[in-house]
Amino acid sequence: MAHPMVEQLRFTRREFLRCLDGLSLQDAYVRHGQMNCISWTIGHLASQENGYFVYLAQGIRIQPDLREICGYGSPPSSPKLDDMWSAWREVTANADVFLDTLTTEALQERLEHRGQAVADSTGTLIQRTIYHYWYHLGECHAIRQMLGHRDLPQFVAPFGDAVYAPH
Repeated sequence: MAHPMVEQLRFTRREFLRCLDGLSLQDAYVRHGQMNCISWTIGHLASQENGYFVYLAQGIRIQPDLREICGYGSPPSSPKLDDMWSAWREVTANADVFLDTLTTEALQERLEHRGQAVADSTGTLIQRTIYHYWYHLGECHAIRQMLGHRDLPQFVAPFGDAVYAPH
């Protein structure tokens, strides 16, 4: 079993998937005011995991266009939903290779970029990612409500493997 922090991230990913279950192609591209569309948000979250857990942690470059398309500070766009789901699946699968190796000690270490340690520990990067997912998960849920979707999932689902576990 993975470290409890990693299980929390996986639980959060499952909640994100559950929130978007049944989303139509048409609705994935709708923007309300300054909110980005859901297809952009999927790629945006993939971009964060790609940067932290694939590139920084493993030195692997995959989905190199994600940052430009939907990374932090990128202009609003409506990337193809299938492309964003494909990117998200590839990135999270590659991120899991690293995440599955983590121990409590490793979570306290800082990843390096070009010989310099990043500002936050690996554990803090995982926490940031979890909180970032929940921020956008709520936003996606609100978008779906504004679109008139009914019978959306109630939050939060049964925890499964994500229950509290001491280190």
